[in-house]
Amino acid sequence: MAENLKFIDLSVPIEESDSEPFKPTVTHMDHVAGAATMSQIFGVPAEKLPGGLGWANDNITLITHAGTHLDAPWHYAPTAGGERAATIDEVPLDWCYSDGVVLDMRSKADGERINVEDIEAELERIDYTIKPRDIVLIMTGVDKHWGSADYINRGAGMTKASTLWLIERGVRVMGIDAWGFDRPFASIVDEVRVTGDASIIWEAHYAGIEEPYCHLEKLANLDLLPPHGFTVACFPVKITGASAGWCRPVGIVKA
Repeated sequence: MAENLKFIDLSVPIEESDSEPFKPTVTHMDHVAGAATMSQIFGVPAEKLPGGLGWANDNITLITHAGTHLDAPWHYAPTAGGERAATIDEVPLDWCYSDGVVLDMRSKADGERINVEDIEAELERIDYTIKPRDIVLIMTGVDKHWGSADYINRGAGMTKASTLWLIERGVRVMGIDAWGFDRPFASIVDEVRVTGDASIIWEAHYAGIEEPYCHLEKLANLDLLPPHGFTVACFPVKITGASAGWCRPVGIVKA
């Protein structure tokens, strides 16, 4: 069956990247160091192991929102739709495997809003109607800046209205190929400073207070997918009580 399918990696790596404001630390243990550990555990000289080598291992310190990840409703608020919000280990797995849709918003400038009208126009362009449980992926093109320090300030972002528009049509997982689902923080800060309007702060995330939904952040390679007619698998790592889980989403396209 897999011979007739093409698997497209939609993730960025977990690494000590300048694109991460809360940078992970990654320490690799090589096979020589592994042999020393195994020698202590099993009580034999390292030289008795094959080639005098042991296991490789790694030590990583990072937040749950490092790299490509899936945000749980709990990340946005303690309640969603009037009920206790789900943590990442409680997110229904059937939300994380479904038909995918890519909406191309690369024409939007950094800091611009992705409004309901933009989504409707793009759906008309690709001749597609959103159905319940579709996984909707917003393509801004910001993944091409991964590795740079200004990655966090790049791209357009969703609004409360556009997020709720998708939720109202039965979408429970959506995502974006930028640092965050909302507009870049720098753009929001500038606007709040001028207008004093605090309602624009984290508005797409806070949409989850009204109805539960999840979103993927720091996606990549959405330009390798067709607009629709593919499947997305995006199961998060199961971390008890956490607000997000690292994820390696995959786009599955029939060859």
